[in-house]
Amino acid sequence: MRVRRLLTCALAVVTVGALGTSPAAAIANGAVAEEGQFPYAVKLTMTGIQPTGGTAYDSACSAALISETWIMTAGHCFHDGDRNRVSGEPRYGVTATLGTANTASNPGQTRSVTWVEQSPENDIAVARLSEPVTDLAPVALGTRQPGRGQVLSFAGWGATSSSGTWSEQLHWGEVKVSSVRPTTVLVKGYWPAKDTSACPYDSGAPYVDTSGPAPVLVSVESAGPACPHRRDETTARVDVVVDWVRTVVTDLR
Repeated sequence: MRVRRLLTCALAVVTVGALGTSPAAAIANGAVAEEGQFPYAVKLTMTGIQPTGGTAYDSACSAALISETWIMTAGHCFHDGDRNRVSGEPRYGVTATLGTANTASNPGQTRSVTWVEQSPENDIAVARLSEPVTDLAPVALGTRQPGRGQVLSFAGWGATSSSGTWSEQLHWGEVKVSSVRPTTVLVKGYWPAKDTSACPYDSGAPYVDTSGPAPVLVSVESAGPACPHRRDETTARVDVVVDWVRTVVTDLR
């Protein structure tokens, strides 16, 4: 899961502030995303996560806007104190930040996450926002099986290494599909480097096909080796859950 190392995040934030350095950028060996390049990209920040028998901590994930009132992310971003995926009201505070590629220079707009539904097929969840987002274009959901060798773009708010924390800057990169499985897609770094890869807090990051007139969401970030790496990254297929999504997201276009 790309939300590992959560217990170290508070220490990482304190260290950054004390040293006066910039927060880690998202995605290992990725490129800086421009404002408006990924209008559907969502940053999720979680506060007050209470593990069973442990100390509360904060965390983050990435996501994609799929309708005016719903986002799609990794299912494991929403869990109970024992890290079991859960539906319903989030067990901790979750804020979605949209309409920005850099929260330091442009705070964007925020919504609370009020309800979560977990996919019965794979590591995908859809989450309802507290208010509609009417000025940003949602990304369309893919309905076709991905193909081996297909190039996908992805964008996330995670770290640049396995020990980093989440970022104020959205980064992106490209991957190639290396294998297609019944509910997942395996991908490998392609551009700007062969080891361009997702990192902690990139969980739920959208992988999109940009070869057509409009971007299409093919999969979302699920899990992978310590970043950066040149090995397979596991993403959750969107096409196998589209019918289920349509039963939940009533304003899906």
